[in-house]
Amino acid sequence: MKKFILFTLLTSQLFSAELNWTHDYNKALLTAKEQNKGVYVFIGADRCRFCDILKDKALSKKSVMKRLSKDFIPVYMSRDRDIVPSMFSTKGVPRHYFLTNDEKLIHEDQGSREESGFLLLLDEVELSN
Repeated sequence: MKKFILFTLLTSQLFSAELNWTHDYNKALLTAKEQNKGVYVFIGADRCRFCDILKDKALSKKSVMKRLSKDFIPVYMSRDRDIVPSMFSTKGVPRHYFLTNDEKLIHEDQGSREESGFLLLLDEVELSN
């Protein structure tokens, strides 16, 4: 139980930094349409060390947050606690989905990265769009 509380505290601190993370996919779609942005869906798990590495080494970095917030509305869903839409796989986390605001898949990826690797992923997504 202590680990879960610590995870929740760390996650809330991380995701409250500069990005406005939501756990509600439908709400993210509405916001993306209003702001003319895409949607970035990060699917993780409560006890996933690779998800924790991604959060610590990439998603908490200002350069990543700035790039993500420029073009995407970020959504985090835990396969353990959230209702993940069936169009997304929850096996093999962390998973990354980049979509247009009308739900067209731009790019799908899997795995943990550090800051430079995540920025390269964003470059790849930009080229795919």
